Amino acid sequence: MSFLSDRLARGRIHYGWYVAGITFVTLLVAAGIRSMPSILILPVEQEFGWSRATISFAVAINLVLYGLMGPFAAAFMERLGVRKTIVMSLVLVAGGVALTPLMTAPWQLVLLWGVVVGTGTGMTALVLGATVVNRWFSEQRGLVMGMLTASTATGQLLFLPLLAMIVEDLGWRTAVLGVACAALVIVPLVMLLMRERPRDVGLAPFGKTEMEAAPSRPTGNPFALAFGALIEGSRSRDFWLLFGTFFICGLSTNGLIGTHLIAACFDAGIPEVKAAGLLAMMGIFDLVGTTLSGWLSDRYNNRYLLAWYYGLRGLSLLWLPFALDLSFFGLSLFAVFYGLDWIATVPPTVRLATNSFGREKAPMMFGWIFTGHQLGAAVAAFGAGVLRTAMDGYLEAFLLAGLACFVAVAMSLMIGRQPTSPARVASEAA
Repeated sequence: MSFLSDRLARGRIHYGWYVAGITFVTLLVAAGIRSMPSILILPVEQEFGWSRATISFAVAINLVLYGLMGPFAAAFMERLGVRKTIVMSLVLVAGGVALTPLMTAPWQLVLLWGVVVGTGTGMTALVLGATVVNRWFSEQRGLVMGMLTASTATGQLLFLPLLAMIVEDLGWRTAVLGVACAALVIVPLVMLLMRERPRDVGLAPFGKTEMEAAPSRPTGNPFALAFGALIEGSRSRDFWLLFGTFFICGLSTNGLIGTHLIAACFDAGIPEVKAAGLLAMMGIFDLVGTTLSGWLSDRYNNRYLLAWYYGLRGLSLLWLPFALDLSFFGLSLFAVFYGLDWIATVPPTVRLATNSFGREKAPMMFGWIFTGHQLGAAVAAFGAGVLRTAMDGYLEAFLLAGLACFVAVAMSLMIGRQPTSPARVASEAA
């Protein structure tokens, strides 16, 4: 334990809050990098002449791997440690992004931004937040998870408008080199302050008075551990309901809106920088909405919360085609309403996964559930690009995503309606 972390651990503020802060910054930077394809679609299309469907395919690969890495990242965190996993992720992302300006062919875009960046950002996705919350907090887990989830929206808030201006003034290559540097800057902070568990700094989890016993570190292959969790989860009805609702969550958020809203605004005559400001506005309201969702998830039935969130999101997506016709004013109303709901589904989903599978298994199970989120995002990212190329517009994509949200409402109300499992009893008792 370093001198600095030792002093912080003896202070009045529980060290778990410092770990949560480092995690917030890491997720914030990763989210900013992950969201960057939305402002690269137009300049790459204009410079290389590649179709929007081709570029969307690279984005879809990125989204799939971003989600697919979740359970394996959880296994690596158990086997190698959280700190080493984060550092590997940031170095991999920085390398992939830094090589992007050298590409000359579509397959290189797929390899670098799709495979390399998708894998790297997937190692520091929301599974990292779930792991930190379950290890360091016994109380206020929903609130902390809401704050960490909101960091992804804050990443858009801080990065997208700035990057859009850099792309417009200095070119897209300068912008991607800038985010590569941002990823590397986080590495020393993680190395200096990140710790694995409360007992490493002589503390109990926040909200408890007794230090927990040291858990036995898994000795198996991380890939075998991850697939073992999938086999266990696949036997659970709740797992598939959570997987399905999160598939629709990804389809209706970063796969569709996060990837294509700027391009759809451009088609409607709204400049790229101004459209990026809409996503930033969503980030502001999501910071409020998702943090509030975490607070609510500690106090109310999480099934009903999910149903409300998906229902309101479906209504906002059905409104979006009309908002585009109303130009920037209509889109501003959409940004406020939709932003409050952007990723508010994450805290109750994590809570329901923890109730179903227990605190220790929840991060890896949530990793597989999050894979469903990114599969849905990939379907929307690629599918909306194909529909835009074929139909010369995004109307059908927006309407289909809105209707899918109402399917998620019904699925949300079915979660937990089965005999209570021993894991759930133990989790709720904890």
